[in-house]
Amino acid sequence: MPLGKKVRSSSASGRLETQHVSSILCELWRTADRTTGSGCCVEKLTDDCSEDKQQPECLERELLSQNRRRHSITQGDEAQMRKQHPIIDSTRRLCSLKIDETISLDNLQKLKLAFEEFERGGSRSIDAKCFGRIVKKCLGLPKTSNEQIQRLFKKIDYLGQGQISWGEFCTHMMHEYKEKQETVRRSKQVAFTLPASMKTLCHGIPIVNIHSSHDGTIVTVREDGVVCCCSPELKPLKTKHLFNEGPASRKSKWASDFILMTEFNKLMIGTGDREIQLYELSTLEPYCQINALETVPLTLDFGCTGPDQCYIVYGDTEGCVTIILISYVGDTLRLWNKLPEIENMPNIAIDDAVLFPNVTFVRWKVHQDWVTQAKYFHSFQAIVSSSKEESTSLVIGCVLPLTDAEQQLDDIREACYEGKTKKIQLSWTPQLRASCDQTVFNISKGVKTFDLCQKHSLLVTGGMDRLIRMWNPHFSGKPNGILKGHSAPITYLHIIPENGQIFSVSIDCTVKIWDIQDQCCLFTADSQASGIHGDISACSYSSAVKSFYFAADCMAVLSLKIRPRLHSRLTVSHDETVMCCGYSEEFRQVVSCSEGSVVKVWDFDTGRQVFEFGGTHDQSAITCMAFDPKGRRLITGGRDGCVKIWNFNNGQCLKTLRKDGECHKVCDCIFLQVHRTFYVMSVGGDRKIDIYPDIPEGLHHVQRPQPSWQDDLISGHKEDILCVAQCPPSLLATSSYDGEIIVWNVISGRIRCRLVSPLLAEHQNVEGLDTSVPSIIFFKNSKLQHFSSATALLSAGAMGCINIWNVLSGSKLAGSFKASKFQQKITKLAKTAKDTLLYAADRIGYIYVYNMEKFIAGQKSPRAEGFWRAHTSQITGLQIVDNDQVVLTSSTDYTVRLWSAHGEYIGTFGQSESWNVHISSSWKHPAVPYEVLIDPLSMPHHEILNVKTSSDYIDTDKTGAHKGELKSETHSKV
Repeated sequence: MPLGKKVRSSSASGRLETQHVSSILCELWRTADRTTGSGCCVEKLTDDCSEDKQQPECLERELLSQNRRRHSITQGDEAQMRKQHPIIDSTRRLCSLKIDETISLDNLQKLKLAFEEFERGGSRSIDAKCFGRIVKKCLGLPKTSNEQIQRLFKKIDYLGQGQISWGEFCTHMMHEYKEKQETVRRSKQVAFTLPASMKTLCHGIPIVNIHSSHDGTIVTVREDGVVCCCSPELKPLKTKHLFNEGPASRKSKWASDFILMTEFNKLMIGTGDREIQLYELSTLEPYCQINALETVPLTLDFGCTGPDQCYIVYGDTEGCVTIILISYVGDTLRLWNKLPEIENMPNIAIDDAVLFPNVTFVRWKVHQDWVTQAKYFHSFQAIVSSSKEESTSLVIGCVLPLTDAEQQLDDIREACYEGKTKKIQLSWTPQLRASCDQTVFNISKGVKTFDLCQKHSLLVTGGMDRLIRMWNPHFSGKPNGILKGHSAPITYLHIIPENGQIFSVSIDCTVKIWDIQDQCCLFTADSQASGIHGDISACSYSSAVKSFYFAADCMAVLSLKIRPRLHSRLTVSHDETVMCCGYSEEFRQVVSCSEGSVVKVWDFDTGRQVFEFGGTHDQSAITCMAFDPKGRRLITGGRDGCVKIWNFNNGQCLKTLRKDGECHKVCDCIFLQVHRTFYVMSVGGDRKIDIYPDIPEGLHHVQRPQPSWQDDLISGHKEDILCVAQCPPSLLATSSYDGEIIVWNVISGRIRCRLVSPLLAEHQNVEGLDTSVPSIIFFKNSKLQHFSSATALLSAGAMGCINIWNVLSGSKLAGSFKASKFQQKITKLAKTAKDTLLYAADRIGYIYVYNMEKFIAGQKSPRAEGFWRAHTSQITGLQIVDNDQVVLTSSTDYTVRLWSAHGEYIGTFGQSESWNVHISSSWKHPAVPYEVLIDPLSMPHHEILNVKTSSDYIDTDKTGAHKGELKSETHSKV
């Protein structure tokens, strides 16, 4: 696979080097044209997808070839391409329709009958040809391509036996649909950071409520009137005792509830002395108070209805809800602020306050028991109140009278306006709403807390029965759904409209997050996990800082885990670090595994995601992967010490391979053949080689390894084994963290030789030098000079070096060369099918290509045929797909990418635009990934740029002025 033309530099940087060559298929097409004497024939697009012929692809090539490709990128290129080739998009959509996505319940019944008919004929399973016939007949898809049917058949027949049964078909479908549901649930996944952050309370006085201001400041009020303002992290900002101490004989005042009037910079407190007090929010200085209320205000709320108009709402012990509507709020409060003071607080009695022309007073008799909560919802123009009494558990009612009582209200306003206030006496007798002015909900054991959302037209209630009921707020007959999960009475509910979630808290300090659409629990944090203990006196969710605040034995805060928002130009393949990736030639699919134990399956030809499944290693990170020889099964190893075998097309775990006793992290695994027997081999933190026979038909799901080799037990590795590589028929090599490499005879289990990575003279005295060997690979090429049997072992050395060993002739070091231009550790090695080219990936995302046929032992280091930067951090996966001449890479930067063999950027798996591997005009090239473009290491070399910087990647003042290589003191922090 020659690299062809020389490397050319892009206009951006000499380090963003790539090679400007056309697609390999272009040459094939030209050859075909010269042979046939004509171009590709564009036929009428009719039943292309129903035949095995690749006419849509041929049509696509021809359409694209009619427009010469530009060598620059302008905004709107992708949209222009879609506009020019609408037939291509429709063809892709038509051909990408999956058979299993079209199966209905009726189709399934027909398929079952068809399978049973074969069983009556004496066959318990059917082959691919029969399967294709019944699929086309039963699903009513006569034009479905045989290729699609064959692909589905292979997914079910993961062992390659050529036969499938009805049970295997149903198992495949069940697992596939189950994992699709789990994928949807995982996309909604949300969690709090555990345990909670705590702040000790040095008093035993309960906190009555918690509220947050628009800037995230947390305000709490204790029963004794002490106000505390804290930062979102619970750092105290201001504390003040609001209630003046009276005579010793007088009982102390206590607070029942409080609310923030942020629009008017006021703090409003209800007291046990039947008062509503207002304080300046910024200074906490007294402003005014309304006293002589009929009852104690148990719960307060405040809402703005206009630029200078507001409602003050409170519920009391008599089951009444009182509304005070104030117009021209600023002027009215300033008038009250100038009234005579009582206990250093300007005071006005409620009887006098309602006679002001800007004040309207309404008192509704709503419940037969104490009001547990009362809130005004501006979007519904309604007051919602709750009680523990069942017959009127929750009531949604009008704010002001909407019937004949409205005329009485007008009379009161008119009398006040004409100065006849002395003749008007305030009546504390509550009014009853007309039935048409309210909606009453009867709920068993009453309602303790509720919330209302206009966006989802949803009312949620909770109380003593530990159930969360979901209602349509306009219909009180029956709830739309009931959420079960709490084991104690519910004390707080809050709806997050933008996320479609419900937050709930019970008195046992359990916090749950629910999904509104699926009506399922997404997350639970009990008191043991959160660390919150004691009786909860108050709790509140702050949307400003995405955190939950609790007052119990101490003040606590639970913060939501927020996924970082990516730049609009950034594309990621996973939500977590990608640990490994691989290519299945059987299905032409790419499989990638993440630190979050999620496996994603991608279409190699388009970059689209096909399938995903998670929880593969009980939420432990997947550390390595491999395919079986047929490419139909996936083997994964994890930090939990288990190796698992999967049907990766439906997420079914076929086998679990693990040792007895304590399990250590698995670092690498391979599928190897010895004679006619296949084995799964894994290495890792237990420093031993574990070998499992591949027994697909075994009755036991959990399989134990064979006894270890004697040499492995007695004189094996002393440190964690990082990598394993096989050289058929009998050689096996393992490398460890301490730099030792052991070559084994896989048939006898004996050690053939030990290799210790040497250090170059300039690396001898480097402190903290990383001598681990994370990657090894065998090279077999008849053109390798001075190597016995033309076999060499290549290993990653220190400071970006690659060591070459002659393992069959004295186990000597044949040579060593610096592969990384920046002296960074080589993390992955890969080779082409004919063992000609070596691809090496380093810790900072660079890929280097070397022609090993040019390597001569004892001479100077070989020159890189080409290099480019594929990622901005460590490369964790590297594979060469020879048939398509592309390079597959994955990295800790959350991405999986595809490149041409020369470093041309094809795309990132998961990007919005699809590509075609064989059509270079659909690639991203000549663009490069945005994060690579802006990274400091991608900057061009120029004297003006060689200044000191605090970059985490590289000290630019230690960068060579001409060659761009780092000295031995190069930063290793990435």
